[in-house]
Amino acid sequence: MGQVSASLLSEPGETVWLRVDVGLPMAARREAARLARRIGIDEERVGSVEIAATEAATNLQRHATDGALVLRVALDGEHASLDVLATDTGPGIADLTRALRDGASSAGTLGVGLGAIARLADVFDIHTLPGRGTAVLARFHADQDRPQAGGVEFGGLTRPIGGEEMCGDTWAVRYAEEPAAESEEDPESLPRPVLAMMCDGLGHGPQAARAGEVAQEAFRASRATRPQQVLEDLHRAMRGTRGAAVAVVRADFARGRLEFAGVGNTTTCVVTDGRRTSLLSSPGIVGAHLPRARTVVADAGPGAVLVMHSDGLNDRWAADGFPGLFARRPPVIAAQILRDAGARRDDIGVLVLKEAPAR
Repeated sequence: MGQVSASLLSEPGETVWLRVDVGLPMAARREAARLARRIGIDEERVGSVEIAATEAATNLQRHATDGALVLRVALDGEHASLDVLATDTGPGIADLTRALRDGASSAGTLGVGLGAIARLADVFDIHTLPGRGTAVLARFHADQDRPQAGGVEFGGLTRPIGGEEMCGDTWAVRYAEEPAAESEEDPESLPRPVLAMMCDGLGHGPQAARAGEVAQEAFRASRATRPQQVLEDLHRAMRGTRGAAVAVVRADFARGRLEFAGVGNTTTCVVTDGRRTSLLSSPGIVGAHLPRARTVVADAGPGAVLVMHSDGLNDRWAADGFPGLFARRPPVIAAQILRDAGARRDDIGVLVLKEAPAR
């Protein structure tokens, strides 16, 4: 996978979107095996990945109204995993407990193979809304003894506009600051805060994607610890590109605090107890015209979920319209919001962060 910065937690890895058609199971098996081998999953586990991808694709083909299978390389510091993520637009699962039993199926519902997928995967998660749709996540780690990034879990998706292979929307997550020596030795010390960036390169295609790449590089290289400072570093680096709308959040879930600064048209919000609080960006274009962005401070109490996305998603989705969703894993949250709100013909980027569950 190459060298990864010690401060970097994640960026979008290679992502393959496969639409539902007659060849989906075969394509899913082939692409999943390719990505699994690329990140170093051993051959015995590659077989498990192939089974899970084939079962998930077969479910979509047989039972979903419409949908897609997403195969995504997920990075977590120096560790890599493969996400097999099935997302559909209905009909949803009326009896989830029954559907998770191996071999359970009935007309109009998912069910075949869900139990097998759950058993094979290192991480399994599912959320369904009867009548609206389901997201199923199966994650396979390249290394079985991988430590969890301290205190936070995250996941995101990107998807280019139809007809393009390159996406101008991107995101990244890194530690906000280096650890103090005493904190490394103190098991009771609180987890380090992280910085999260959502970037929407202006327009579409290669030039928008280049703006996003420059933003990622600058975010990775920046030693700034506050959102406004990060925006200033990105602005300097992105001169000469098309520019972008960018939002940056310093997330400190252990202390229940978020700091936000954003420029341009992206959406950043905190969801707590089914209520959504939006954090507003300033007008401007990073790389062209950078105003002094307002720094907004928000609470991130127990159960808070941070959602950041580009304007490829309609920003009027309602948190209380997704019962039970925000207790799920971030990739599942991202997939369900994208399914409901991503109707616009545009590049799409969405990132979700939340406090990691206690072990």
